[in-house]
Amino acid sequence: MKIKIINKSDFPLPEYATKGSAGLDLKVDFKRTFGIEEEQQINFIFLYPNQIKVFKTGLFIEIPEGYELQIRSRSGLSIKGIIVVNAPGTIDRDYRGEIGLIIGNISINPYKINHGDKLAQAVLKKVEKIEWEKVEKLEETDRGVGGFGHTGIK
Repeated sequence: MKIKIINKSDFPLPEYATKGSAGLDLKVDFKRTFGIEEEQQINFIFLYPNQIKVFKTGLFIEIPEGYELQIRSRSGLSIKGIIVVNAPGTIDRDYRGEIGLIIGNISINPYKINHGDKLAQAVLKKVEKIEWEKVEKLEETDRGVGGFGHTGIK
């Protein structure tokens, strides 16, 4: 599927890391994130424990009707406590602004982020629209209203 994209970053367009990858790796662009002029330079920053920051990517996309772009954490970073805070984040099909990544550090250690690091991944997903049917009763199930923790831990 062809997706229209504007790339104002320092980097090539996002790519799939392997032939079987579902997500496209998204890189952070410090020039756009921090409003840096060409002659200025920031090579890295630290994301401290419990800190959340929005990183810009320099990417603007046009998502087709019936789809959304989900922004997800990368597993290799998640194991280190670096996550997309609102994962999966949704980029709606009618949004035309720059894609930003809401990244948080849930570890106990500062994490070094370099200009151009891959901090998240994007997955194109089909979206089904809901049409509500108001009723007085729902079909009964064995679970019923059992919610959080209702099956125990053993």
